[in-house]
Amino acid sequence: MPADHVDRILEQWAQERPDLDVSPVGVIGRMSRVSNRLTDELVAVYATFGLGEGEFDILATLRRSGAPYALSAGELAAATMVTSGAISKRVDRCERRGWVSRSVDDRDGRGRLISLTAEGRALIDEAFSAHMANEHRLVGLLSERDRTLLAAALRRWGHELGID
Repeated sequence: MPADHVDRILEQWAQERPDLDVSPVGVIGRMSRVSNRLTDELVAVYATFGLGEGEFDILATLRRSGAPYALSAGELAAATMVTSGAISKRVDRCERRGWVSRSVDDRDGRGRLISLTAEGRALIDEAFSAHMANEHRLVGLLSERDRTLLAAALRRWGHELGID
């Protein structure tokens, strides 16, 4: 396999700091570069549906929550791992486009419930199908064995880092 950008970085550090083991750069540097490229590939598909990453996340979270496709802002924040302020901005954008609606939460009269509209559901169903085809294309660049090993290694590493 030909040398990559990270190999060149490792070589430079080996010259400049031979006293340090810089091998973690080989893993973390490549993960960062792959992650950035994957984000670009994913966002490009969302854009074909008029969605940004945040809007896709809101609609997909509501859709996967099951009928009636409605969550409180706090539940959305927990499910998407962003702040309630970020949720509010994302929901505002989705509401302006007619993809979600807000209503009083019957479980807590003070709270608001964010619900997927019929238009939002149709959009996310179509966008998610395209998203899955794109993810299959991207992971298809690896062998089945490599995908299985990588998923298991990332799960273990996440567990060790305290990521649920």
